[in-house]
Amino acid sequence: MSTPEQEIEYRQHRFSPPPGATEIFLVRHGESAPARGDNPFTLVEGQADPELAPDGRDHARRVGDRLAGERIDAIYVTTLRRTAETAAPLAEKLGLTPVVEPDLREIHLGDWENGLFRKYTAEGHPIVERLWTEQRWDVIPGAESDERFGARLRGALTRIAAAHPDQRVAVFTHGGVIGEVFAQASRSVERFAFLGADNGSVSHLVLHGDNWIVRRFNDTSHLATPLG
Repeated sequence: MSTPEQEIEYRQHRFSPPPGATEIFLVRHGESAPARGDNPFTLVEGQADPELAPDGRDHARRVGDRLAGERIDAIYVTTLRRTAETAAPLAEKLGLTPVVEPDLREIHLGDWENGLFRKYTAEGHPIVERLWTEQRWDVIPGAESDERFGARLRGALTRIAAAHPDQRVAVFTHGGVIGEVFAQASRSVERFAFLGADNGSVSHLVLHGDNWIVRRFNDTSHLATPLG
């Protein structure tokens, strides 16, 4: 005959956000227009501000379809228009007005802004090899320091979390931003370990005070399926 203790079952734990936590979906903007030496990008406070390429607009539509089925309480974008253009389909579907958070803008690349980073990467500039070896953006002349970059991102996400307890937020941002945020969240010793987020990808964090919980990185399942 079994005892009451033997009849008790303990199922595997299923994650749920702690009370007061904020779920943040970090969306990398869709593919932006290519850099061309004869047609430099518009600059916003010294940073390149290309519009979305045609494929990037497709990415934006797919992201909108993907996240429209989630409970999203707020949408954030940066000062750079490729994030606002990517957020637009979701904002229209949900009837939300995106909030601009300047501190979630991309890393400032100093002398390599306005498409030069793409050009020098394609050409195999020696500083690019050093950048990956040292895993520091500020080996680029005039670039924002990695410490300042990381601090402004942490500050911005902390403010967003404080404003949205027990809510879900979609943040449309940049590849360098996502890489730095996930390196901080995972406490990775490899600073560039998460630098490969694809255009239009969705990554997922839960913020609860100083505790940043990684739930998902670089979800691109919505980019592989045909649009309805």
